[in-house]
Amino acid sequence: MQARKKGNAQGIDVSHHQGDINFKKVAADGISFVFIKATQGRSFRSKTFLQFVKDAKAAGLLIGAYHYIDDSATTPGLARQEAANFVSAIKDAGGVSTFDLPPVMDYESNKSNLSKTAITAVAKAFLQEVERLTGVRPIVYTYPSFIGNFSGLSGYPLWIARYHATKAPPDASGWSRWDFWQYSDGQYGGTLPNGKMRVNGVAGPVDLNEYNGSADELRERFTKQPVTPGKEAVTPGSFAANGKKAGKALLFGGKSYVPLRELANALGLAFQWDNAHKEAYLNGSKLQSVQLVAGTAYVQLKPIAEAYGAVVSWDPKSKIAVLKTKGE
Repeated sequence: MQARKKGNAQGIDVSHHQGDINFKKVAADGISFVFIKATQGRSFRSKTFLQFVKDAKAAGLLIGAYHYIDDSATTPGLARQEAANFVSAIKDAGGVSTFDLPPVMDYESNKSNLSKTAITAVAKAFLQEVERLTGVRPIVYTYPSFIGNFSGLSGYPLWIARYHATKAPPDASGWSRWDFWQYSDGQYGGTLPNGKMRVNGVAGPVDLNEYNGSADELRERFTKQPVTPGKEAVTPGSFAANGKKAGKALLFGGKSYVPLRELANALGLAFQWDNAHKEAYLNGSKLQSVQLVAGTAYVQLKPIAEAYGAVVSWDPKSKIAVLKTKGE
């Protein structure tokens, strides 16, 4: 997986263990985002979740919620019950639209001694149920020592924990890149760009994370605020997937857009266009950044393709948006 790079957005993740937090001081200390523990198991709800969501959002931080998979989740049915508990907490916080970042599955323990097949089944059931209930594709959080238990989950964005400042996590279980890297628990691991491990506004140690990109790129990737054709110059081009022409491409707002159908076919995913509501779905997930041009639904290429492990580029000379899937 890739190394850290200068300019990456910095974030923290918190739970009730942190006690009171002054999120305005957190934001002023160079932190751009925060993941907040919501739930664990089938019934536990963090007592600080709702207040943290309110305060962090008021401080201007990008916020997300996470759920800790309990060791009692030994079957897909129990995993779906945990997902229901998680989504219930999200609804109580104002619903999924309150959050800037996708919901997170934190799966890192196997005290029930499940097989790898059983662990994957639990993870898939939880992730699919959360996506079904929220319409948002979740993030997977885990450790390098645990990720080998998963199979077939690499289409989900990855948040990996590795407490090392420069040693990148190894490729594993189909993932070749991370979206978020938890590089310190506040006592061990790397430091913030300012050289510190502590964050103003938090009394003690706190987990340190970064996104693989700037704060603006993080906001664009997940909040998907649309760019409207016509307000900026539109550059026509073509779309190539794995060396073959796949259709048209449009470049506007500095971003490349390609037809939904062609992108879905290139990634081998199911898609749906709801013409009545002008909504697009990929693999059952609603897409936020969609442009309807001459009757064709165009979607932003890079964030979607990279979420499914593909590599994309834009050739400004030939005006070709290029996609390469893993293995091609």
